[in-house]
Amino acid sequence: MAAEREQEHVRVAVIGSGFGGLGAAVRLRREGVTDFVVLERRGAVGGTWNDNTYPGCACDVPSHLYSFSFAPNPEWPRAFSGQADIHAYLERVADTFGLRQHIRLNTEVQQVQWDPEELRWTVRTSGGTLTADLVVSATGPLSAPSFPDVPGLEDFPGKVFHSATWDHDYDLRGKRVAVIGTGASAIQIIPAIQPVVGELTVFQRTPAWVLPRNDRGITQAEKWVHGKAPATQKLRRFTLWGVRELQTQVFANYPNLLATVEKVAKLHMRRAVRDPELRRTLSPDYRIGCKRTLLSNDYYPALAQPNTRVVDSGLKEIRGSTLVAADGREVEVDAIVFSTGFHVSDMPVAHQVKGATGQTLAESWAPDGMNALRGTTTTGFPNFMFLIGPNTGLGTSSMILIIEAQLNYLADYVRKLDTLGGGSRVALDVRPIAQHTYNARLRERISGSVWQTGCRSWYLDAEGRPVAVWPGTTAEFRKITREVRLEEYEVLRQPNSPASGGRSVTLSGSVSRGAATAAFHTAEDPA
Repeated sequence: MAAEREQEHVRVAVIGSGFGGLGAAVRLRREGVTDFVVLERRGAVGGTWNDNTYPGCACDVPSHLYSFSFAPNPEWPRAFSGQADIHAYLERVADTFGLRQHIRLNTEVQQVQWDPEELRWTVRTSGGTLTADLVVSATGPLSAPSFPDVPGLEDFPGKVFHSATWDHDYDLRGKRVAVIGTGASAIQIIPAIQPVVGELTVFQRTPAWVLPRNDRGITQAEKWVHGKAPATQKLRRFTLWGVRELQTQVFANYPNLLATVEKVAKLHMRRAVRDPELRRTLSPDYRIGCKRTLLSNDYYPALAQPNTRVVDSGLKEIRGSTLVAADGREVEVDAIVFSTGFHVSDMPVAHQVKGATGQTLAESWAPDGMNALRGTTTTGFPNFMFLIGPNTGLGTSSMILIIEAQLNYLADYVRKLDTLGGGSRVALDVRPIAQHTYNARLRERISGSVWQTGCRSWYLDAEGRPVAVWPGTTAEFRKITREVRLEEYEVLRQPNSPASGGRSVTLSGSVSRGAATAAFHTAEDPA
């Protein structure tokens, strides 16, 4: 079997089977492409919703918006659904759309390398090697847990795990537990474990803005109406989308108006936290939205309980069972839960992909930080596409909307390759000037938004460059990804293809830098 797969060639190889990977598979089939594989390192589909099973794990985007537009689910149990329900939804998508035949589970991608002579990718996996005309990276930004480098961690005698790799066999009851971090996963974990642990210590480097979570169960009547009249579910989705588009406009263009939202968050805290000193500890000193705004009704009450202690300092080192904060405070614990996020601005797949020059994607990004054209393709890596790539992250809305916009781009990309190929293999490589101009405008726009107002967040890389966030509405992103503009690409052909006349050809390779810039300016701005 392995020997057969070493010679295997597919038209498209998709890496990952979360929302992005499954969405790509559905869209490819709808475009008439059936010669593709979905490579999944785990034993089940679902991506981050298969990996993350920590107590309290749920989505902070409403269920009817955090789902595919082409696969509505009238049976969502809650306004904000939990991990198990979202994972079950993705399993149903795989079954409903006949994707199982394309999915290879327990197959980890180890290296992806471009062959400039054959104009195709060589994909080496734990299950063998294959080649592909087009590679779609749908690994997502929440696939690689990030651990801080803490001196003494290796000698800690107790239990240690990350929120994304929860050990359900370890019993937390009565234990002294430390949670490191106060981000999106921590505010779900803390209320879930606080009632059962003996002592809970929360290490908070930076306090978060927390708003009420308007969660509730979806009634049977609502489910019945959505099932019998699908238009009602579409209306619900449209309403949820519209509200978040307005929120995005404020975050991006009118950050001064956010002072009103901060008052709501402060009142939310005051109702649950009576201790003025604890309120001071939990009060952010930056504009709301600079970091991801969190939603919870039980986070503040959990922090106010007698068995909970908040250390408003980062974790400096570990001495045996003792955790030492940066300000010198010490606490002895039995278990450590790292709720420290993921590698977003330094995605691991970038170290595994080698492009036209032999450089890895990470090496090509090193000078200027992670960047791409329209968040989807990048120069020097022909026929390689991202789903949820650089500068596609959202602070207010559903990432599924971004994914579906990129699926439109993927579909047109495939159509363009068909049109240009004429039966021969072709590739599209982003013009450097097009990518540079796009990202220069993008970062200029971000500079005036709430996302770059001085706080440290996952929207920025280690050098403070805004490499993750999309500074506009999802409607704007859909507009700029509705089609592939060939003036932004060089068309590469094989030397012996009929169109090349037996020589290596780069279509429009003689276009001057100025002409390429002019061509790019005719395209829509990223803002």
